[in-house]
Amino acid sequence: MIENNMKLEFPSKSQNEAFARVTVAAFASQLDPTIEELTDIKTAVSEAVTNAIIHGYENSSGVVKIECNIKENKIEIIIEDNGNGINDINKAMEPLYTSKPHLERSGMGFTVMETFMDLVEVKSEAGVGTKVKMIKEFKSVPTKE
Repeated sequence: MIENNMKLEFPSKSQNEAFARVTVAAFASQLDPTIEELTDIKTAVSEAVTNAIIHGYENSSGVVKIECNIKENKIEIIIEDNGNGINDINKAMEPLYTSKPHLERSGMGFTVMETFMDLVEVKSEAGVGTKVKMIKEFKSVPTKE
């Protein structure tokens, strides 16, 4: 049985989104994912981190935290910020909804995460921050530790 975890923190700068995506993908690679599974994870992480940077911290700076936990054939990815928070999570998770219509954003971030991951949970409090928990189950798992 494979069991592992990692934590990562970085400044809420847009150039760190690619770093986060690649780091989580590298960590997930120990589960021997398919190219499609790895692409799904990278896309979901990219959306969650971009949301933290653009919506969580808006015009301020802060820290984005990522925690990954692997157990058996699943990876749990938690992306957290201490930014603005979300007033209405249900509304924010509606397809095409965006709180920033003046930006070239499609409002599909949570929908993309839900499409590519097996579970997406969002907890948020206005003025405190947001925590996005995503789980992906892999079809095949290596037998090595």
